[in-house]
Amino acid sequence: MKRNLKTLPIGTYNFEKLRRMNCVYVDKTARLVKLVEAGAWYFLSRPRRFGKSLTLSTLDALFGGKAELFRGLAAEAWAIEQAKHPAPVLRLDMSMMNVSDVAQFEGSLNSALTWRAEDAGVTLSSQQPSDKFQELIRALHRQGGPVVVLIDEYDKPILDKIGNLEAAEAMRDSLRTLYTVLKGCDEYLRFVMLTGISRFTKTGVFSAMNNLMDISMTESFGDVVGYTQEELERDFADWIDDTAGKMRLSRQELLMRMKDYYDGFCFDGTTRLYNPFSILNFFFNGRFSNYWYESGSPSFIVAYMKRHEILDPEAYRHLVVKESFASSQEIERARPESFLYQAGYLTIEKWEEQSLTLDYPNREVLDSIAGMYLEHVYNVEGYSSIGAQLWKALSNGEVTEAIRLYNTALASIPYQDLARRDESLYRSLFLMLLRGAGITAHGEVPTNRGRSDVLVLFPHRVVVLEFKLARSAGEIARLRDEGRKQIEEKGYAKPFDADRRAVTSAVVVIDLQKHEAAAC
Repeated sequence: MKRNLKTLPIGTYNFEKLRRMNCVYVDKTARLVKLVEAGAWYFLSRPRRFGKSLTLSTLDALFGGKAELFRGLAAEAWAIEQAKHPAPVLRLDMSMMNVSDVAQFEGSLNSALTWRAEDAGVTLSSQQPSDKFQELIRALHRQGGPVVVLIDEYDKPILDKIGNLEAAEAMRDSLRTLYTVLKGCDEYLRFVMLTGISRFTKTGVFSAMNNLMDISMTESFGDVVGYTQEELERDFADWIDDTAGKMRLSRQELLMRMKDYYDGFCFDGTTRLYNPFSILNFFFNGRFSNYWYESGSPSFIVAYMKRHEILDPEAYRHLVVKESFASSQEIERARPESFLYQAGYLTIEKWEEQSLTLDYPNREVLDSIAGMYLEHVYNVEGYSSIGAQLWKALSNGEVTEAIRLYNTALASIPYQDLARRDESLYRSLFLMLLRGAGITAHGEVPTNRGRSDVLVLFPHRVVVLEFKLARSAGEIARLRDEGRKQIEEKGYAKPFDADRRAVTSAVVVIDLQKHEAAAC
């Protein structure tokens, strides 16, 4: 029987439009009512395309008295009551501003404030953005009582200048002047919420706003954006069944693969979440792909990677950090693990007293960051094509051909560009090529007698590789024999004895002097 599937809200971040189009909607309004009733000043940081804009749009409709949009939702009763006395809402989206320089930004901001004033039938006399902001808040208060202020992508002007510290600081100064107005307007405000990517810091744009509550890592609001497993299975039930049928998978098989590929984001140490953007695009296209990354790697991430010496991706797996790791420095000066967490490439694996363990949330992110490193850090030419050929070679057990392809990639990386020259880096580069091609590959896989360097998994084959680094030609033969003995004695292939898949094992020796590898 053909199902009447609800429309997927791809590219729709406007709550009113989404509801009037009868799109799939994951009801977060109970969380928002709880938020409103618990306080009045909030800050939330989340990675891009995670639902921040839709959240603010929902709050806009909720406070603005559009009760009909909440019919059948958890906040319906609250919305009906609020509609009796709707509040004036001032919403600003910093991602819409011209941020070429501070003057252009402030000009765009002035225009946005003027347009909002015109909507309210108000004429503003102030010229400076901060003065105009304050004047508009007071005018809206005179018209309709305490004002709701919602600011989306509060840090976008700074992030766009992350490659230029002086320009970033100039943008921060301008934003600080603007946001400081909010504290002085407290008596005119009912509710304030700001969202962005970078975390709240005491010395940043909110240095004067000590009344702002940061809920970015608060357990009670850990799922205010993003989809939980329960929400996915409940609200996308028809899409799950339809997609499973088209992909010739059982419902449970599809859910397991989706979990591996897209689940795992965690911001409170407890709740695991799916990125909404990836899920919506997965159902729309009906295939697994790295939608979040393919939507465009933000320029601020590339700029940061080029300014900082970052380790290879494997170095950030299961990384233990202090609890305050993400809020001690401005994002452009943050340590790599803090930056990668705020950008959404690392997430909380485990939260213990005074410390957090970070890891990559899922297959999509791990594959995506491999591609980003190859393209923007190591400038490997044609890595996608190399990856596709690697897939073919390794799936057929042709390790020698795979290493030939690996050498093609190595040849495009200047020797002096490698931050360090050890076995783990060469192993990590190989893993990046595999993951960038979407191949399931693991590094440092524990067995009961040791750790195998690289494990590559295909539906019909398992490939076990041991990497060795030869600092001189005279070491190659010894290391080759040592590696073979290690694979045998440590039993790296043993876990697959009962597996129906073919097992291929080999030693990969890196000749450091020649900057190339050989399979033995």
